[in-house]
Amino acid sequence: MPDILNQFIAPFSLWDGAALTLLLLGWSLIGWWVEHEGKRRSTHSLIAEYRARWMQEMLHRENRMLDASILASLRQGAAFFTSASMIGIGGSVALLGQAGTLQALAADLSIELSAPKVVWETKLILVVAIMASAFLKFVWSHRLFGYCAVVMASVPIDPEHPDALRYAEKSAKLNTYAARSFNRGLRAMYFALAALAWLLGAWAMIGATFLTLAVLYRREFNSQSRAALVDL
Repeated sequence: MPDILNQFIAPFSLWDGAALTLLLLGWSLIGWWVEHEGKRRSTHSLIAEYRARWMQEMLHRENRMLDASILASLRQGAAFFTSASMIGIGGSVALLGQAGTLQALAADLSIELSAPKVVWETKLILVVAIMASAFLKFVWSHRLFGYCAVVMASVPIDPEHPDALRYAEKSAKLNTYAARSFNRGLRAMYFALAALAWLLGAWAMIGATFLTLAVLYRREFNSQSRAALVDL
């Protein structure tokens, strides 16, 4: 068993290991940072308050078609990215079947890119795995938005009803959980693109990972949309 493992690891350099570690660690840390409130709150954290406010305002609307329409659009977004991630998985698997062709093409382009077939297969499998994670997150988000719709429909029309506020709070929590899963799926797609850069080498993936982290940080902590959500 150790011999087989050594044969598998041997084609990869230390920089490949460092690039893979950076990607997985960066993915985990940025996700934790976004979802846990700190001194500087993320856009995801700030918008959760507006989701709760939305459900409180819904209590005072007799006609809730607006709320149903908004929730339907959120479900459509989750459904769209579910389909998109499936297409990404299919494309990666198709490319995985052409790993030999990819290997020959890379060898023709550059000596530095030449590597055994197992290296190309491993790099593509990483992309497939990350895209599969995104798919599962989007599917769960879509389902949670469905749960939220059911609970919203059970909220009494009368805001003075003893169960009205409690059910509205349940709806807000489900809405937030669905959004959290949706955001996790989006982050997975970001890092799948970074992982795809590994086909160009370890340094390419390191650069792509840092670029992905920078984009995610800016959008969550230093964007105009975040500034619009902060109370001035």
